[in-house]
Amino acid sequence: MAITFTGSTAVVTGAGAGIGAVVAARLAARGADLLLVARRGDRLTALADRLQTEHEITASTVAADLATSEGRQHVLDTVRERDLRVGTLVNNAGFGTYGDVVDTDPDRLEQMIALNVGALTTLTRGMLPHLLAVGSGAVVNVASTAALQPVPHMAAYGASKAFVLSLTEALSVELRGSGVHAIALCPGSTRTEFFDVVGSEEPVVGRFQTADQVVDTLFRALDRRRPPSMVVSGTANRLLGAATRVLPRRAVLAATARAMAG
Repeated sequence: MAITFTGSTAVVTGAGAGIGAVVAARLAARGADLLLVARRGDRLTALADRLQTEHEITASTVAADLATSEGRQHVLDTVRERDLRVGTLVNNAGFGTYGDVVDTDPDRLEQMIALNVGALTTLTRGMLPHLLAVGSGAVVNVASTAALQPVPHMAAYGASKAFVLSLTEALSVELRGSGVHAIALCPGSTRTEFFDVVGSEEPVVGRFQTADQVVDTLFRALDRRRPPSMVVSGTANRLLGAATRVLPRRAVLAATARAMAG
């Protein structure tokens, strides 16, 4: 059965720009109401206003820092207080750091893990009862091709995305028969603000994709009768991902180290 987006609300984190903003627009085009979440409320308001006008849906916003427990609770409280019928959750908020673990700012490292792992897990748990009550929707967790193998010089980031992938694949089994699907989206290098936050394009591997190309991959997967638990965006990325599963672990690690060192 195809996923139905009309008649329910999609919660999208990291919706202010990049993949999150494009996903929000696609969901609105399919009739979903929206709750857009990000730290910067000004961007969210502009996007919500535009999507309401273009698609005649209801779009509301929550400005929250999801790296904090207070920010996550604020989102969950908003859903409860507004009695939203949440049918889709898109956990897109996240960021990365580049450099050896020993050289990484400890506070920045903690914030990254809190956002990439903590917020995603907390919101997934908090939203699941709503999704199961609707019975037709999806939990979309944005992982990365960095989840497919250890990533020297982005070790903690890659590990955080490996957590996202593992959690999502296990969740997809737990949700069988419920009408709710869990899918991990694994983009490679994408033209968003990600590398601005990282502070370097040194960790770029392969060709850039656009956010639209990545979201095209996601919706092709969501439109399948049985959506997969994981999808990699980009042919070259899919081939590299397949290679990591068949090559010796030591060879994969050495190749990844060379690529990340530029």
